[in-house]
Amino acid sequence: MTKSGLIEKVAELTPHISKKDTEIVVNTIFDSMTEALKHGHRIEIRGFGSFQVKVREAREGRNPKTGEEVHIPAKRTPFFKVGKELKEMVDASSAPLDESADDDETRE
Repeated sequence: MTKSGLIEKVAELTPHISKKDTEIVVNTIFDSMTEALKHGHRIEIRGFGSFQVKVREAREGRNPKTGEEVHIPAKRTPFFKVGKELKEMVDASSAPLDESADDDETRE
């Protein structure tokens, strides 16, 4: 699902709100989540999961092409941990597993 698909779905479920207003609401939610993560806050959505920022320490790596040692600086990255209820709902769904990765292997 894309962001525009999400806006469409919310607009369908709330016919009393214009599609433009629905888009503003969805964008406001995402902007608020982004700002919270920028400031190092944790976001918890019960039954869905939680978002937090993890710090990846600086380290030495290698350029795979040349083998040359390269310094990789520390960085902060967003991390999502799925909630128990969502994990159970997805696992219990009767939807077939995505087999597109298997299709790619058979074409070789």
